[in-house]
Amino acid sequence: MSKKSTRAVAKPATHTPEVGGEAAAPASSRAARAAERRAAIVEAAMEEFIARGFAATRLDDIARRAGVAKGTIYLHFKDKESMFEELVRTVIVPVVARLNALPPPTGSVRDLIEAFAGNFIKEVMGTRRGDLVRLIVAEGPRFPAVADFYYREVVSRGMAGMRALIELGIARGEIHQKNLARFPQILVAPAMIAVIWQSLFARYAPLDAQDMLRVHLDLIFGERRTT
Repeated sequence: MSKKSTRAVAKPATHTPEVGGEAAAPASSRAARAAERRAAIVEAAMEEFIARGFAATRLDDIARRAGVAKGTIYLHFKDKESMFEELVRTVIVPVVARLNALPPPTGSVRDLIEAFAGNFIKEVMGTRRGDLVRLIVAEGPRFPAVADFYYREVVSRGMAGMRALIELGIARGEIHQKNLARFPQILVAPAMIAVIWQSLFARYAPLDAQDMLRVHLDLIFGERRTT
């Protein structure tokens, strides 16, 4: 009786991807490409919203500007409102977040407010951020959900940060009008005026927003003493 061959059949080699290894690279590349597409969509959305307004902007136009298929947008955003919210989070929220991240001032409260407000004016006035703020002012009343989101993510945080600084100024004796803490809007009024003025009236009467801010702070803190 002849013996059957007992030669082993080789099994196909298996490979377990290692974290950080070459096998992880394709997934990492896909994630990077997805992040790039998302950023391109957000950038295109900003341009379209600013050019056309929130109401008139269409997803088709955003997709065309971003160089992606319309269906790709839905892989990242469920609708136009969620895209606008991402835009606000990306472009404006970080600016306001710096106010709440400020350390306790080692100098005067006025110096801290002047530095922050000055940077805010430079980063918003005359920039695409300013265009976005003006868009919200113009179209917010027609789109309550957009206005609600902007108030929650930007305005309420900014007001809380300013109120905290005002209360610190009152406690230190730098601010004598104690009711100012009830109306932090007064403190940030020059920044908002500057943003709106820039788009409407700057061609007729250019505004020195930094000087206006200093005059405004003189009214609140008193004029700086010169030596």
